[in-house]
Formats: sequence, C-alpha cells, structure tokens
Amino acid sequence: MRRRIPTWLAALSVGLAALSAVPPAHAAGSAHTAGAAGRGPALYVPDANPAAYRQALDLARAGRLRDAAAVVAMVNTPQAVWFGDQTPAEVEKEVRAVVRDAGRDGAVPALALYDIPGRDCSNYSAGGAADTAQYQAWIDAVARGIGRGDAIVTLEPDALALLPSDCGQDDAQGTKTAARYTEVNYAVDALEPLPGTRVYLDTGHPGWHSVNSIVPRLIEGGVARASGFYTNASNYNTDDANSWYGKLISSCLAYADGGGDVAQCPNQYWSRADAQTWLDAHVSVPPSRMKHFVTDSSRNGRGTWTPPPGKYSDAQDWCNPPGRGLGARPTLRTGDPLQDARLWIKTPGESDGLCLRGTAGPEDPERGTVDPKAGDWFPQQALELAQLAEPPLLPGS
Repeated sequence: MRRRIPTWLAALSVGLAALSAVPPAHAAGSAHTAGAAGRGPALYVPDANPAAYRQALDLARAGRLRDAAAVVAMVNTPQAVWFGDQTPAEVEKEVRAVVRDAGRDGAVPALALYDIPGRDCSNYSAGGAADTAQYQAWIDAVARGIGRGDAIVTLEPDALALLPSDCGQDDAQGTKTAARYTEVNYAVDALEPLPGTRVYLDTGHPGWHSVNSIVPRLIEGGVARASGFYTNASNYNTDDANSWYGKLISSCLAYADGGGDVAQCPNQYWSRADAQTWLDAHVSVPPSRMKHFVTDSSRNGRGTWTPPPGKYSDAQDWCNPPGRGLGARPTLRTGDPLQDARLWIKTPGESDGLCLRGTAGPEDPERGTVDPKAGDWFPQQALELAQLAEPPLLPGS
C-alpha cells in the first residue's frame, strides 16, 4: 500500500540520511532506486511504514542520532511491497501506483502477493480471499494494475510450503489442497505472460522442506510456466544456505523435466561434495534453460536463531527471534547464473506476530514484551535488526 509520509518526516529522513551518508529515499515524497548508473535496472524503494519514522524521531530526540539514522537507512533500502486483503478495485489501483512510481525512476518493484484462501493455515497472518473465485478476481486485478510495467512477483508466501493438508484443514478428498494448486496455477497463468513480469513460487526455506518434498509441489503449482521460485521469505537462513538450496531445487526440476525421479535428487542434507558429484553426473542442462530463483536476505545477517535447549515446548524459532540482523543488501546482480535477485521480501521491522513459545503469555519470554500482531511495526526488533546488520548498515560500523 502507498503510504505517503508527512513533510516533517521527510525532512527528518533527509537530515538523518545526511548524518550517516545514506541517500534519502523520501526527500521529495517519492521513492528512489538502488543501483548504479549504466549497470541495468535498479530495485524499488517503497514508501516506509510511518511508524519507522516516528521511531527515528523518538531516537533523535533522545540524542541517539546514529540509531535514528540506522532506522532511516533500513527503510531507505529496496524491499518488497505487500498486497493482500484489498478488494480487487483497491489492489488494482495500489499496484498500478507502485508500478508507475517505480517506472518513473527506471526501477523494478518487488511485489509480494498474499491473498490466497486459507492463508497461513489461519494462524498469525490469517486472512485472504474467501474462495477460489474471489482469489482469481483479485489476481486479475493485480494483473491489470501491473499492465505492461516491470515487476518481480513473489507469489503467495507459504502457499506451497504450507498446504491445507499440512495443517489439518483439508477434507479426506483433499478438496482445499486441490483448490490451492488451482489458485497458484491461475496466478502464474495470469501474471507470467505480462511483458515485464517475472513470477516466482514459494519453497519455504532450507530448514523446512527437503528438495525432494518441495519440488513436486512446485511442479504441481505450475513452476514450468513461471520464471522460477523463491526461498527464505520472512526467514533467517544464510545466503550460502539459500543459494545452495536454490541450486539443488533448480537442478532437481531440470532432472524431473527430463524424466528423472525427484526422489533420487540430492537434497540440502547431503554432503555438498556428494551432491555436486551427483549433479555433475545427472544434470547437464545449461543455467539459461533451468528455473531461476530469488532469495530473501532481509533478516538473515546473523543466520538462524538457536533456542536455549529444553527451554520451550515450542520455541517458534521463526517468530521475532532475538539477536538477528539485517542481511546483505538487495540486488539484481548476484553473480550466480541461477539466482535472479537477492531481495528484502519481508519488511524488516514489522512483527511476525504474538510469539509465546509454548508459554501461557501474554509476553514473549525471549523479549519480555507483548509482541505486536503480525505486520505491525515492532520498534525493539527494528532497532535490533539495524544495529546488528551484517554487513553493517552504516559507514564506520
């Protein structure tokens, strides 16, 4: 959603950005790009959550200018724009505004579409369209909003990694899971043919599904007609783990496309030497003909969180874990022929939800606070991510 910031917040952004030599994104009330002249398109910086600037103002007033500048620098970094729960008319208008704004600056927006029926197994991020017909109408509206503009679409986080059948919400006939595949396929067919759009499908992350588990879901979800897939959305796995997982998935898809058995593919739990030997022997398709991928590095600078042994019955290591930092900056130039982009898909600073870790709550026992609901700004976590960024967010850190 477009969230224009007040003039005084724009002025704060400029001042704090100048303090730490960070280019201001919103000085003129519009987004900017992140890329070098003559090196191809850049990624788009959307309008920030206004709560981020209020936090920066509070920090500046307290004399914590460097922390304030770090928060501003974080939101001045390219990141995905999330859409979900709007009516078709609303989402068409909002998507069109983002795509046009990015196009004026020669930038490519990353759009995270999040309106699938039964979203998040009706947990922290519950919501989405009421049924398949409503979802298809919503996707048609997104397609109209994108039009002939450029867009990278990360389609429906958790839609394939967390099927209705995975969370006990399906019937014996698998009706809801079948509908999920119908919905994902419909979105691929509506969006991928658009002239400037690339669609990537959900794989969860390398600490969740094995390659052998997720590849059949990608195939059934229509990955053959998409640009590829994405991994680590809203999670914390390292760039190295994500890139290796992506290579294994892409290779297994190529192997399956040639008639191979997915069960034979190496997965992320094999030794890399053994996996590479297998790939060398069984996959000879050039990268240009394989499915590509993008990864999320928004919060993986410190890797995954290891909960204290035996402390929690359900540690929820994915839910606002402590001691994490921003990861490597987004780019369309990854140096990997299979990886099209490194993105910040998750909006850093926005909460994962009310994390109780198996306790009665209401406080998150790791933080001593009641965490904001999913999608709301979480000042404690936002500052933590900025301070612990790896590589560092500000010069001289």
